[in-house]
Amino acid sequence: MAWEITRTVRVRLAVPDDRMSDLHVTNDLFQYCANRTAEWAWRYPEDDCVTSKSEAEDAIYDDLRDETDYLHANLVQKAIKRATDDIANCVDRLADGKETSKPEYNTFSIVYDKRAATYYRDRVSLATVNGRVACEYDLPDDPEGTPHGKYLLNDDYEFATSTVHYDSETDEFYLHAAMEREINASSPEKAQHSRVLGVDCNVDDHIAVTSTGQFVGNANYLNHQRREFEKRRASLQQTGTRSAHLTYQRIGDRFGRWSEDYLHQCSKALVEEAQQHGCTHIAFEDLEQIRDRISDDKKFQQWAFRELQQQTKNKAELAGIVVETVEPSYTSQQCSKCGTTLDENRNGQHFECLDCSYTANADYNAAKNISRKLALKLQRGQKSPAGGAFCQYALKSGVMTVNATEVASDQYVSAERESTDKPTASAVGS
Repeated sequence: MAWEITRTVRVRLAVPDDRMSDLHVTNDLFQYCANRTAEWAWRYPEDDCVTSKSEAEDAIYDDLRDETDYLHANLVQKAIKRATDDIANCVDRLADGKETSKPEYNTFSIVYDKRAATYYRDRVSLATVNGRVACEYDLPDDPEGTPHGKYLLNDDYEFATSTVHYDSETDEFYLHAAMEREINASSPEKAQHSRVLGVDCNVDDHIAVTSTGQFVGNANYLNHQRREFEKRRASLQQTGTRSAHLTYQRIGDRFGRWSEDYLHQCSKALVEEAQQHGCTHIAFEDLEQIRDRISDDKKFQQWAFRELQQQTKNKAELAGIVVETVEPSYTSQQCSKCGTTLDENRNGQHFECLDCSYTANADYNAAKNISRKLALKLQRGQKSPAGGAFCQYALKSGVMTVNATEVASDQYVSAERESTDKPTASAVGS
């Protein structure tokens, strides 16, 4: 089975001084097209919003081309797509009963695909309002081991639709180059000799806990950083001075970039844990199911389950590890040792089975249940009813092999030494 993986590399562009204004004007027109599309497509609450790119193009493409003095056709199309995609996300939020508003575009961000840009390993040619501008990449002297060397200069990767950004603090332009590659990975339904690492995600305490007993990241710290950033932005908005406004624009989505890097460290730790234990698969709870069952509290709705899972998937694919999700029912209440499922088994971060008296950290217990669910799915997906290959899930010390649907029938390959409620390690940020 072929997997398509994408890596984004940020590279500074050496834009000729006399062409910088061309990029700024191009961005102004690109954002104009996106805002005009959003204005036309946003019909809430009187009517249904338009989320179809083709419908929007049929209605306003010709007008936008005329109003922008014939901005490159592909840039107009990309601006329309950006707006309709964002409105589709807004519609999803409205359907879930969440607050949202019409998208607005006022930052420097131009989307370029291969029709509006010609990509090379050392430079790029970008369409602007005044013809094309050729920009060389500012590459490190020794790119080996850097994202530039791994992806941008790697012939195994091809350029895909990318974006150009502008940093007003440094007066520099950057290309966020999307690099794509296909690799082969085993299909979960045909898995042979599978070994699963289970991961339980959290909004408090640790960001993720694995079935091998690793406690990764610090969700409380991440939530604190978010609150501090939002307080600063709110304070700047309330101040209302030009200086405050410029500072507000300058900091932009600084927290978003910081949290993305923080989750990068967490996802890296998860993949390394899977590799250390010889795992072929990583199991998460199904994202949508998690969203449906968690609180409506703001910090829960802002939690980056999707980003953590996606980053883990990207890194895992490069390592030949498959990331799958499982249905999350009862993973928190079920005893991973005997299978007894009771709400009373869990009390905060403490899990104690009322039937067999097994005790453990509640998230660790849940991670084992998650890993076991995928191991069972893999075992049932084998062609032979008898299995023919081991389907296992990794634990703190050793693994368990599944061979039936009841927990009690699972067999230890090697004994697991349990702790009580204490984390054994914290890979990131505790």
